[in-house]
Amino acid sequence: MTARALTLLFPAALPRIALLSRLRDAAALAHQRRQLAALDGARLADLGLSTAQAHNEAARPFWDAPRAWRG
Repeated sequence: MTARALTLLFPAALPRIALLSRLRDAAALAHQRRQLAALDGARLADLGLSTAQAHNEAARPFWDAPRAWRG
């Protein structure tokens, strides 16, 4: 069942669902940044990133998401 369906069935659960969704997104972002930090130079070059850029991005805290993702 999707979050949208849950909010239609249980409107009072909306704040809890929103919080869980944000926590899930933050955990996914932290995981992606850990994976980025583990890439070697050749893979980073394929992405058009330098090692320094990748490490700078990976060092950002999980709550520091790009503005476009924050809806």
